[in-house]
Amino acid sequence: MHTMDAASHTPKQNCGLKAGVGKIDITCPEGELSYGIYPQKTMAHIPPQYRDQRVRIGDPLYARALVLDDGNAKIVLVTMDATAICARTTSQYILIDSADDFLVNVRSRVERELGIPGGCISISASHTHPPGRLLCDDAEQIDRTVEAIRQALNGLTPVTIGVGAGHEDTLTFNRTVVLKNGTDYTWRPEPPDEEVEALRPIDPEIGIIRIDRLDGSPLAVLYDFASHLLVGCRKGLITADFPGVTSQYLEEQLGGGVTAIFLQGANGDIMEASYDDRENPPTMHDFGYRLGQSVLKSYRSIETGPATVAIATRHVEFPFRTDIPQAVAAVKQEQAALTASIRYTGLNFKTFLPLYLKYALHPDYPNHSPYRYMQADSCGDDTLRALDEQNRIDVAKYLESLRAMELISVNELKIATLEKHQEIIDELGGDTVAAEIKGIRIGECVFIASPTEVLAEIGFNVKEMSPFKYTYIISNANGYLHYSPPAAYYGRGGYESTECLLAQEWEGIFYQAVQEIFDQLAASGSTHTGTGLSSIIAEG
Repeated sequence: MHTMDAASHTPKQNCGLKAGVGKIDITCPEGELSYGIYPQKTMAHIPPQYRDQRVRIGDPLYARALVLDDGNAKIVLVTMDATAICARTTSQYILIDSADDFLVNVRSRVERELGIPGGCISISASHTHPPGRLLCDDAEQIDRTVEAIRQALNGLTPVTIGVGAGHEDTLTFNRTVVLKNGTDYTWRPEPPDEEVEALRPIDPEIGIIRIDRLDGSPLAVLYDFASHLLVGCRKGLITADFPGVTSQYLEEQLGGGVTAIFLQGANGDIMEASYDDRENPPTMHDFGYRLGQSVLKSYRSIETGPATVAIATRHVEFPFRTDIPQAVAAVKQEQAALTASIRYTGLNFKTFLPLYLKYALHPDYPNHSPYRYMQADSCGDDTLRALDEQNRIDVAKYLESLRAMELISVNELKIATLEKHQEIIDELGGDTVAAEIKGIRIGECVFIASPTEVLAEIGFNVKEMSPFKYTYIISNANGYLHYSPPAAYYGRGGYESTECLLAQEWEGIFYQAVQEIFDQLAASGSTHTGTGLSSIIAEG
């Protein structure tokens, strides 16, 4: 039975646009070794606690396909519940599910068997984060993804489309802390409160596309939202995380056989706000239902009508960074200074903790009753006061050394991360890496699909450049090249500019490709006046 909004009862004219959806399970079999099917040499970067764990399935993972055909252009949009696609080499087999040639194999199969040009196909990952194996084996992934596209193609039906924007600013935060000393901090443990200057912003906008059959019943809903999919991450448990919950909620609420499709936005530095809550553990269900309610609130106000579609692609070469040896040397120099700073720490934890508590709880008379201090003061006995002075010095030194030890731990992770990326660059070879930037126009909305984890500021800049009313990022699409931070973030010490293969010049190349895509798509799409590339470059 269809569930329809009051505004949807009137039959609509669609001017020839057709759409179809497909959905297929791509989950790994339960009980498999998480890393057991891969060569031993690939285990070097896998934490030991994950190597022997077996897969447990919390909820299934899916490939969802949407085919759009307006008679002039045909577009295939596929999303997969996975961390990344085509990521084995670029992740040193840490992200093991999707083979490097997955995308090219799917495109060639679809072109050969279904007659759709490979360049019309965009495949993205949701970025769900459980460690280890998530998906069925390589051949099955290709078969099932092609089958989802086949389902969508075989189910093409006349539709109308509407675009809108939702708002949800209570669920996420930007994990990059800007410190008062001018650096960025994205690491755990967190910095002391007094060192924090600000957080970078989030983009609370939810991009929503409503696709209805001509009788007004819902066929599909696309929702684009940025967050890192860590709230449901548990050791050895396969889960689609909150998008699985949100999509199921939307499908149940809307009825009519609707398919809900999640698109990962500019999520590179965006996290679930409750991720680090150690007292009230967050759940993906809380997050997923609240996001679903925000999507539904805006969805119901979207009017649908005729629409056309188009796709534009630019193939670019992003330069690899060449500064990793210098960056490692700088961190090691800082590491040496931190190590030297912990000299003369006179307490161990056993002696520090009771002293710290006494001096925090009773700062005036920490070591005895007030009358003992008063009596000693009256007769010139400074024994207690002298002891307090030395203890305060030792406690302060221990706290200083404790923070230094935390930073030493962070720096060890920075060094390992930088060296890992140098290894990847060396293995890939050359000075640049190929990247596909794709623009997908659906009515008055354009998605810019990137093979990187796009940061929020880049997403804001793309929106400012856009001549379209609605513009959204799809991260982790058509490949995987790790983080792509703004050039201004390099050298500031944040996680995303450390976990990075690309030189700073990637940003200008990206904006140029995006501008060319906008120019190509604008010829046949509804537009408004955007800021443009020159303004972004001038401001950046």
